[in-house]
Amino acid sequence: MPTVAASVAQLVELLTGVAHLIGERLAIDDAAAFRGRVIRDLAWTAAFSEDAPTVDVARWLVWEASLELGARSASIQELYLARARGEVSGFTVPAINIRAQTFDMARTVFETAAASDVGTVILELARSEQTYTFQRPAEYVTSVLAGAIAAGWEAPVFIQGDHYQFNAAKYAADPDKMTEEIRGACRQAIEVGYQNIDIDSSTLVDLSQPNVDLEQRENYRRAAELTALIRELEPDGVTISVGGEIGEVGKQNSTEPELRAYLDGYRRELDAARPGALAISKVSVQTGTSHGGVPLPDGSVAAVKLDFEVIRRLGEVARSYGLAGCVQHGASTLPDELFHHFPAVETAEIHLATGFQNLLFEHPAFPEELHAAIHDWCFGNALDERKPTQNDEQFVYSSRKKAIGPFKRQLWELASKDEILAAQRRKIAFLFTELKVAGTRDLVASYIRPVDAHRRPPETLRVAPVG
Repeated sequence: MPTVAASVAQLVELLTGVAHLIGERLAIDDAAAFRGRVIRDLAWTAAFSEDAPTVDVARWLVWEASLELGARSASIQELYLARARGEVSGFTVPAINIRAQTFDMARTVFETAAASDVGTVILELARSEQTYTFQRPAEYVTSVLAGAIAAGWEAPVFIQGDHYQFNAAKYAADPDKMTEEIRGACRQAIEVGYQNIDIDSSTLVDLSQPNVDLEQRENYRRAAELTALIRELEPDGVTISVGGEIGEVGKQNSTEPELRAYLDGYRRELDAARPGALAISKVSVQTGTSHGGVPLPDGSVAAVKLDFEVIRRLGEVARSYGLAGCVQHGASTLPDELFHHFPAVETAEIHLATGFQNLLFEHPAFPEELHAAIHDWCFGNALDERKPTQNDEQFVYSSRKKAIGPFKRQLWELASKDEILAAQRRKIAFLFTELKVAGTRDLVASYIRPVDAHRRPPETLRVAPVG
């Protein structure tokens, strides 16, 4: 089991003979040892140490090691602009939400990507997921980069803030306070190294308005305002990829007039706030899916009627505005036979979350005693979320994600995790094939140039230096 350092001194000792400091830079003496034992210790320490200075040092070491070992955080912006210009096409970028076992899942994603020469894969976390998985952005960045280092990954790492979403009820009560909450989330994400952020103000769409411009007005106004903020905050040499959304997932399907009203209004508002600023690079639309799928009384997930023509048609409109195309949310629980349709209709990006969570919880190697503990936790802590129409199985299916945080360490340290991760690897490999991203690594390298953004070491490390 990896070591969780309890002090900076103990953490420094773990690096003996493997890395040292030269001034304020990390020098790695033994890359193989660093990618092996050391990076696991750093990831576990960053996630579970109870000593705040030690956590800060572990995070700094992982960030600097990612620069030294070629696994740099990057923006996918330039590739998406190339897609808008028609220079690249025919594939759909998978954006995978890692809720549990983040270090090992990230390592598995990048090992699988390397095996198929995949360059176009995003790892993301929604704001809501930050809360119930007990992963703030600084920790998520660290776990993902550590997983990439452990996998031997030497290519851009696309880390994305997913669904930076407005709560409609809070917005109605106090629009400025709710907006400031999203502003703060953007600041935090950029500060720790996210270079891709999806703004979801689609919850503010008001379908009771007399025309589509008025329906979309609060949506595009707030999306433009936050884009301007992101452009102001982004690091030198970096253009953060920003996403927008016109239709809340699980609601009615999106239309071309809605998309045009959103994009036209968004451009006007962005030019007023920051003239000439680069706009969003993609837009999420509703096509018939719902987040997490709809659980049926027998424990299965309901089939959905997904309209691929919506993606194809609205993607063409989006590209005419200079975007990469449309994004599909809520897709991970779809039947396997549907995934090859996404690149066929030029879907720019697809978000995949609950399916990987289900593969963890429902794997035969998942311990029965942990199943029982999570089941009991749901009934003891989440009953206020139970819908009157749900039976016990439906309720646990929809609420067990909230147990990921409370059982975080048990999930990271499962004795059977290798068997479960092997199943995750097979699913990831299947999706890479169906979404036609195999062989895209050189394509990414031709458009993406990550920036070396070194950071000053924490004061505690300068007092007890490495090496």
